[in-house]
Amino acid sequence: MIRYALRCDRDHDFESWFQSSSAYDSQVKRKLVTCPICGSAKVDKAIMAPRIVGKKGRAALSPEPATTAATPDAAPSGPTSLLMAQERELRAKLKELRDHIVKNADNVGDRFANEARAMHYGDKEHRPIYGEASPEEAKSLIDEGIEVSPLPTLPEDRN
Repeated sequence: MIRYALRCDRDHDFESWFQSSSAYDSQVKRKLVTCPICGSAKVDKAIMAPRIVGKKGRAALSPEPATTAATPDAAPSGPTSLLMAQERELRAKLKELRDHIVKNADNVGDRFANEARAMHYGDKEHRPIYGEASPEEAKSLIDEGIEVSPLPTLPEDRN
């Protein structure tokens, strides 16, 4: 995968991932790459600078969008700020969803798989539940036609 910093003909900066440089070229040619801000399909690669990883990271080099200096009071702009805003919005929505589930459902803990089966097969009355299940248990439930979904967990929940 390769990440390109892109710019549309209206000078909107954004970035996108592609399987390869030829995949980028093919998608641009077919006008499948469009600006998320204005929808323009006239898109070009912006100047990129390599990301240099120190000894601690030891990861492969990946391109980073070139940035310009800004005053400390200036609001961030460009592809990074757009992604940060979208990430914050997504995290807020995931937190809202998780909080709704926790507030309106019963936590059955490690009995989740058994409780879900009992409700599915009519042995117990249906009610909203959440709890813990191993990946194998979750797959088994899905194979039986029992609808389950993971409860959204955000990075700050793990600290």
